[in-house]
Amino acid sequence: MGRAYMAGMASETLTAPTPSLSLPDPIRAVIFDMDGTLIDTEAAHRRAFVDTGHALGWPLADELLLSMVGIHRDENERMLAQRLGPDFPLAQFYADSDALFEAAVDAGIPLRPGADLLLDHLFRAGIPMALATSTAAPFAQQRLERSGLIHYFDVIVTRSDVERPKPYPEPYLLAAKRLGIDPADCVAVEDSYAGVRSATAAGIATVMVPDLLPPTEELTLACAHVLPSLTDLRDLLRATD
Repeated sequence: MGRAYMAGMASETLTAPTPSLSLPDPIRAVIFDMDGTLIDTEAAHRRAFVDTGHALGWPLADELLLSMVGIHRDENERMLAQRLGPDFPLAQFYADSDALFEAAVDAGIPLRPGADLLLDHLFRAGIPMALATSTAAPFAQQRLERSGLIHYFDVIVTRSDVERPKPYPEPYLLAAKRLGIDPADCVAVEDSYAGVRSATAAGIATVMVPDLLPPTEELTLACAHVLPSLTDLRDLLRATD
């Protein structure tokens, strides 16, 4: 792990996703993204952004909303300010959209299809699991607790733990380091372009389960698998047990 970890942490620039790696045999750990991968929060965030934009008289284009998927909040704020200019009420937009999103969280946000089946399969198989998310602490932990998933994870890496978040490899490299497992022996599960870039740059075989973003040809080639749901990944792993 040492060479791969240090090489990834030292990287200062982003490159195209590396060629795909097949799943390791055996799989010694699985590192998950959270939003849009395990919990249906990306869709809830999108609805909050759309409704807030309309209420403020600033409807947001689909292209802009999709470009924000999987990106940490600081960068999303920068993107909105740069795209919409100084007249855009950024602070009000986030205050109002946060209120809508929290109301959705309080009402209960569902898991992504198959999340519970996959996590339970890995838990029963004794495979360690980690989380690498662009959500900051303590919000990531709170979402996992409300969703009943937190007990599955041996390690949780949030936006607050890294200097260079997704699409840089640092979140995945740090998760593997904290697990004490070589990235080459891990599998990453992601839904977003930024997440796939992060995991593949860390040298981790990556499975993309798309949510709001369809897989591009480039990212499909970079992934070990692109699957319709987490249930399909559970079935794939069961077939190789």
